[in-house]
Amino acid sequence: MTENEHISQEDLALLSLQALSEEESTAVRVHLVQCAFCSNELASLLGTTALMGLSVPQHPVPRGARQRLISRITADAMAAQLHTKHQARDQVVRFLRNTWIPWAIAAVLAITAISIGVTNRSLSKELSDESRKVADLTNQSGRAQRLLNALTSSSAQRVLLTVAKTSAEPTGRVIYLADSGSLVFQVNDLKPLASDKTYELWLIPVRGNPIPAGLFRPDAGGSASVVMPPLPKGVPAKAFGVTIEKAEGASTPTAPIIISGATASNAG
Repeated sequence: MTENEHISQEDLALLSLQALSEEESTAVRVHLVQCAFCSNELASLLGTTALMGLSVPQHPVPRGARQRLISRITADAMAAQLHTKHQARDQVVRFLRNTWIPWAIAAVLAITAISIGVTNRSLSKELSDESRKVADLTNQSGRAQRLLNALTSSSAQRVLLTVAKTSAEPTGRVIYLADSGSLVFQVNDLKPLASDKTYELWLIPVRGNPIPAGLFRPDAGGSASVVMPPLPKGVPAKAFGVTIEKAEGASTPTAPIIISGATASNAG
């Protein structure tokens, strides 16, 4: 087993392949604990075996190496007294004839790579979902801040809407901040409508055509509201009005205007 008090290269190779008998493995391992040289040789063999599994394409065992291993096993079998040792080495020879260890290593690496790929895709999806949630929360926070600014800003326009040319019933109120296009509208005592009709709020700018500012239907008490409709920024308002339109709304107001009101700068 030893050469000049060291384990032979053949036995170290068989140990790395787990092809030694239990008795021989025990003896070799006891020697490895005490011999740094043989421990380093075994580590080098194990490293070489692992690296071979990463090389592509795979190749069969070289003819000369296989023959040397077979010769060594045959010689040891003739000298050995234990039948189990002979059987173990024959099994190694048959295994090496039919397959090659790096294929198993390569298969393990391939399975690991697939597993990592699946995990990466799962993590990417979770990260994408979390990013969308953060974006939604950011948008909601921005909308809430705009609403707060519209309700509290001293420069917001506050308009009272009343029935045109009649008494002050029903009435509506608008808070409008032109710089950000923020608007809050609330109305009371509106009459109910048929199912194919709707009320529509209009922003009447200082210049240009009326701009749709939201559709709404009153509740059982005649109250309704429009909060933060999508409006362009920086449009100064001359007045606001409400009309009755088809259920889907209109792009231009349909007469008559039910209630209307001018901004403070245009009142009178």
